[in-house]
Amino acid sequence: MNFLSADNLSKSYGIRMLFDEVSFHINEGERIALSAKNGSGKTTLLKILAGKEKSDTGSVILNKDVNVLLFEQSDDFDLEQNTGECIFNHSNPILDIIRQYELLLQTNPSDPKLTELIAEMDRIDAWKVEPLVQEILSKLKIDFLEQPLKNLSGGQRKRISLAKFLIDTSLLGGHQLLVLDEPTNHLDIEMIEWLEYYLTSKNRTLILVTHDRYFLDAVCNKIIEIDEGKTYIHNGGYEIFVQNKALRIDNILSQTEKAKNLYRKELEWMRRQPKARGTKSKDRINAFNEIKEKSRYKTDQTQLQLEMQMSRLGKKIIEMKAVYKKFGEKIILENFSHYFGRGNKIGIIGNNGTGKTTFLKIIEGSEKIDSGEIELGETLRIGHFRQDSDFSDTKMRAIDYVKELAESFPLKNGKYLSATQFMELFLFGPEQQYTPIEKLSGGEKKRLQMLSVLFRNPNFLILDEPTNDLDLPTLSVLENFLNEFEGCLLVVSHDRYFMDRVTDEIMVFEGNGKINWFNGNYTEFYQNRKLQEEQKKPKAKAAEEKHSKTESKKLSYKEKRELEQLDDEIKELQNSKDELTTKLSDSSLDYEEILKISTQLEITINALSEKEDRWVELSILNESYEHD
Repeated sequence: MNFLSADNLSKSYGIRMLFDEVSFHINEGERIALSAKNGSGKTTLLKILAGKEKSDTGSVILNKDVNVLLFEQSDDFDLEQNTGECIFNHSNPILDIIRQYELLLQTNPSDPKLTELIAEMDRIDAWKVEPLVQEILSKLKIDFLEQPLKNLSGGQRKRISLAKFLIDTSLLGGHQLLVLDEPTNHLDIEMIEWLEYYLTSKNRTLILVTHDRYFLDAVCNKIIEIDEGKTYIHNGGYEIFVQNKALRIDNILSQTEKAKNLYRKELEWMRRQPKARGTKSKDRINAFNEIKEKSRYKTDQTQLQLEMQMSRLGKKIIEMKAVYKKFGEKIILENFSHYFGRGNKIGIIGNNGTGKTTFLKIIEGSEKIDSGEIELGETLRIGHFRQDSDFSDTKMRAIDYVKELAESFPLKNGKYLSATQFMELFLFGPEQQYTPIEKLSGGEKKRLQMLSVLFRNPNFLILDEPTNDLDLPTLSVLENFLNEFEGCLLVVSHDRYFMDRVTDEIMVFEGNGKINWFNGNYTEFYQNRKLQEEQKKPKAKAAEEKHSKTESKKLSYKEKRELEQLDDEIKELQNSKDELTTKLSDSSLDYEEILKISTQLEITINALSEKEDRWVELSILNESYEHD
């Protein structure tokens, strides 16, 4: 079944063309990733598919039986609302009751009103939806339903937006096309892995933009690439996409080299012709112009391989000794000691709220410690990429912003890269370099922010969620840069692929000041932890069984209601059985009537037996609990 067809879509803002003549189809069951460099209009294209924006040319044909749901990077929340009001802001009566139920569960589970809400949920059959709502809130760690939105962080609001979107999908039903723009931003690794499962557990149809390549590989079975104004379809995951793109670029470069040779020959021929004579072949001149264009083709897949002349780094970089830090009762660091050395590439992971960002602020000196000692090397030069960094003058052109930092970037061979050349390595073409910062896309601003940190030539790099809003080509460039980096690197990221590429040591914030270390990349750490969990399962299972012997005796509210209802149901079935038995004893019945009543009697007896068995089971549990 075809869900949607995009035909020759084009969109521009002023003289800037975002994309041109883009065409593709989305069929039922396809989970598609949209890939294009920053500034190519990925977000705009998703909005056009969802009917939120209009294209300049072309059309979007949507199947009349399909509902489109859009998850956007930004939100338009009323910040005076609280979390619960925002998430459950629907006209759906079932969701309204669930909201009240969830709020009482989180805030006051002993409130007598909870019994009334449970009875009302029974009446409107809300229990089918409630477990899914509970799962979404639990997995996204939303346990602050009464908190006003204005008091929450950007990451918390992002999770609220995602929860609201996923609940919408559960309520709407029917054929759905999910359109998601960077759904993994601000999610920790556990949340991302759960979202992978959620999106693939049913035959969902979706199109998304993501920078997380492991997430892309786990969720998507097709990639639509927009490159240099052309659309390419890749059936498969990220590996297939990379292989296909590499082959295409090799082919283009091969053709370009041939075109350059032909161009030189044709140029010689053109120059030899007398200007006063009209003997030049029009066909040959046209062919010359075509070859000229091919020879000028420049792929933007520049791979950054620099022999960097890093600013001098002495033997001592940063050493922390017996450091303590806490906020109120919340412990961030407790007797923490560590020596950070040259060439260390450390990935920092841990659940939100365990102190990762505070730790980075302590390292750079913007957050004071309670006690302990931090010794800094004399030649230390820290570069810090922050999640929330803003540009002071957005009217400034991108190239001028970079030149204010430095005019050039030093290389090991004694040469330098100019600001222009360095920007080209980070995929800023001439047009983008001379664009005012305010006119850049969100991803382009992040890319400019990143290269400005690196252009300062630091020898100690701190990267706090560097992959959010960056496109796949930029991430590849950044990873190559960091692989060449000889200083000390600290990375906080929920992007597992990125962590695997650039780190070889993991620092794990467990909470309450506890920090563990693992020698290896994130995948190796994850596999090791899974193995440890598997080894603990026999003990945990035994403890759980012991606990369940007492806990399972207690009947839930639903089970108590079921036990009460079984009495009435058993009486009704017993009466039906007696009536059918009486009818069957009537000697005037013909064969067909006897057969019909016998069948009904058999069904009734079986149902009665099942109800009685269930009544006995619940009664025993209830009795044993009351005796305890």
